[in-house]
Amino acid sequence: AYNIHVNGVLHCRVRYSQLLGLHEQLRKEYGANVVPAFPPKKIFTLTPAEVEQRREQLEKYMQAVRQDPTLGGSETFNSFLRKAQQETQQIPTEEVVLEVLLSNGQRVRVTILTSDQTEDVLEAVASKLDLPDDLVGYFSLFLVRETKDGAFSFVRKLQEFELPYVSVTSLHNPEFQIILRKSYWDSAYDDDVMEHLVGLNLLYAQTVSDIEHGWILVNKEQHRQLKSLQEKVSKKEFIRLAQTLKYYGYLKFEPCVTDFPEKGCHVVVSAGNNELNFQVRLPNEQIKEGSFKVTRMRCWRVTSSVPMNNGPSGSSPGKSEVKLELAFEYLMSKDRLQWVTITSPQAIMLSICLQSMVDELMVKKSGGSIRKMFRRRVNGALRRSDSQQAVKSPPLLDSPDASREPVAKLSSKLTSVSLRGISHSSSANDVGANDFHGNYAFEGIGDEDL
Repeated sequence: AYNIHVNGVLHCRVRYSQLLGLHEQLRKEYGANVVPAFPPKKIFTLTPAEVEQRREQLEKYMQAVRQDPTLGGSETFNSFLRKAQQETQQIPTEEVVLEVLLSNGQRVRVTILTSDQTEDVLEAVASKLDLPDDLVGYFSLFLVRETKDGAFSFVRKLQEFELPYVSVTSLHNPEFQIILRKSYWDSAYDDDVMEHLVGLNLLYAQTVSDIEHGWILVNKEQHRQLKSLQEKVSKKEFIRLAQTLKYYGYLKFEPCVTDFPEKGCHVVVSAGNNELNFQVRLPNEQIKEGSFKVTRMRCWRVTSSVPMNNGPSGSSPGKSEVKLELAFEYLMSKDRLQWVTITSPQAIMLSICLQSMVDELMVKKSGGSIRKMFRRRVNGALRRSDSQQAVKSPPLLDSPDASREPVAKLSSKLTSVSLRGISHSSSANDVGANDFHGNYAFEGIGDEDL
């Protein structure tokens, strides 16, 4: 049997025969020329070396399937991971009540099945709130961890291959919760959301929360104006004013470390407006601020350094033994690319933010709309809209940095799937080549930009 890790957390355990069954089903649906080659069966018992070779081959296979925009987004692949997750956690299919947080602290209790996928739960929450169908695609469910000061640290956006109830309960920690937030970056879409009272209320509550937590910067005069609008219950005007403020619509991350402009700098990273914003504390205690546009990032990677003496993986996230890094290659000037590395437990969430910014840019470029990005249910099956299909999975790029130390693969595109033999689990088994995902929204710098 093999442990499958998704985003660095144990997702499920599967046997070779189960993966072979998945492979055969994918071949049946999409054809042998589309599905990657599968590690062959062996007649005799495998030696330890052959077991490890098979694990590496299976990991490459799962990565290749996930990278493919057709196979990785297919209901066959995602339902396989969901079913395996439920079986591994030994949670039977039954009706349960799940609490989902709103930005104002309100808890929405929805009755769902433990086997309901992310979109099912999102629809249930939207239905409970009377949010119109055409606005559901503007929101997503996020796994968050409550911090000591009552704020939230974002772990990841819940994906289509997981069961939210199983994902949150299997962590066995009440600090982990699910929250509903808007999932787009362009504030122009606020107009669509504010057309309906429920959408307006959700957006207003999130904006108030972000201001209270200091994510949106407000001076004294702006604070006075906002307070006056609050007292008048002028929610649209409140949001309009907030849209003009610094860091509106950004996600703020926990303090971490970067190697830019020099190694060991402490930084607060925020994601929004198609950029990563850095507030860097230099060794001389000086604070400097700068931004990296997503359209100038040629590619990026998420990696994990695992000490050789570390115990078996699959434990709860956030353990100090595993060092997560997000590194992106940035076009600093017309002919100069430079790697910038962020060391943070939230590196995977940062990568997801980058990917969703790119997806949104590409949907707009293709003439699609965010309304169409929401997958509709047709005869019980999920179908991606035409505009979403236009967003292709970024290609993997060869490493331009061959001198970099070997690190464990954790993320490619939105997620990485890594496998490990249960009977001989060792952190060294996860160490492999770096994964890169290219950026279809990457743009060169013209003379006028310099």
